[in-house]
Amino acid sequence: MIVRIARRRQVALALTVLLAAAAACQARDEEPVARTAGPPASASVGARAFTLVASGGVLPHTSAIEQARFDAGGVGHDFRPMLAAVQPLVSRADVALCHLETVFGENGHYSGPPVLKSPPEIAQGLADTGYDGCATASDHSLDDGVAGIRRTMDTLDQVGVRHAGTARTEQEGRTVTFLPAGTAKVAHVAYAFGTRGRPLPAEQYWAVNLIDEARIVADARAARQAGADVVVVSLHWGTEWQDEPDERQLSLARTLTAATTGGRADIDLVLGTHAHVPQAYEKVNGTWVVYGMGDQVAGEPAKSRRAPDPRANQSTVARFTFAPPTRPGGRWEVTKAEFIPQVFDIDAGRVVNLNSALASGADMVGVRDRIQRVVLSRGAGQDGLVMGE
Repeated sequence: MIVRIARRRQVALALTVLLAAAAACQARDEEPVARTAGPPASASVGARAFTLVASGGVLPHTSAIEQARFDAGGVGHDFRPMLAAVQPLVSRADVALCHLETVFGENGHYSGPPVLKSPPEIAQGLADTGYDGCATASDHSLDDGVAGIRRTMDTLDQVGVRHAGTARTEQEGRTVTFLPAGTAKVAHVAYAFGTRGRPLPAEQYWAVNLIDEARIVADARAARQAGADVVVVSLHWGTEWQDEPDERQLSLARTLTAATTGGRADIDLVLGTHAHVPQAYEKVNGTWVVYGMGDQVAGEPAKSRRAPDPRANQSTVARFTFAPPTRPGGRWEVTKAEFIPQVFDIDAGRVVNLNSALASGADMVGVRDRIQRVVLSRGAGQDGLVMGE
């Protein structure tokens, strides 16, 4: 068992447990490996409910990078003011997950789309906002090659933010991230649909987790065997700029949420990104699926790219309350499901909570209502999803 330090409000331990990446192992005739991490936390006396918060893509465009430099007084970059409005929401959660879509550049060489290389100071901004871990598998994971992956993960390690979806070594590529959530242990795994045509080096095939149904289920089962109370799967998937989940998303969601072992679901929550716009939430086979959270930090699109789309800076934060099982070997159940609509104000360079007293005016209310319609478009309201604050 590998033990690493994770940043938490009281500086808690995060456990990482070595597991076999099933698809990779099958391709190389290796035996799957899983090392136990003791009994699930739910088996202990005093298990209690916890809250999990997750937010959309962090992929600062040039305008957001410039704003962070301004906020730092022209020396370095400071992303904390940009995220200040979401800090109370994130820091109060027992475990908080982000999606870091970019890799970190070096020597001041940073850029927005189409090649994303961001200032490493984002890591400190995310840590100070209260994020415990980030999904790092995306179609931009190889924008600066495997060196960019290493640089990004090294920086996240330095500030105590855990990561899932990319790897610096083969062993790390076969490791699942565990995060403490009160008395529970949350396993976080992440995968992307591809890398924008940039091939993984043959000798470093493990650098980015790619979506494969069999592997995802195998990884989830190994995480459960190793002591996970709740298994969270982050997926970088879907069709860009499309409000509705595409057929691939719907099909994969059905497959993953239908996977069970001993009558217990293998996966407890699915979190989606990539479409750059908010998409629906839906309860599928009894498991919550967020098809797309949108982009939490983006910015003004480059003039050479597509016409500006106001949806590109709209997002949601998902918040789920999990309660311990009512019987031995049972599932941790979501007892409260919430979404919080947000927008990245490109003029101010700030994330805005659209369901707060500070978000007033017809324009803000209109955006909030549009996001709400999209989020509830697949009947999530009937399953108890509500708009939170």
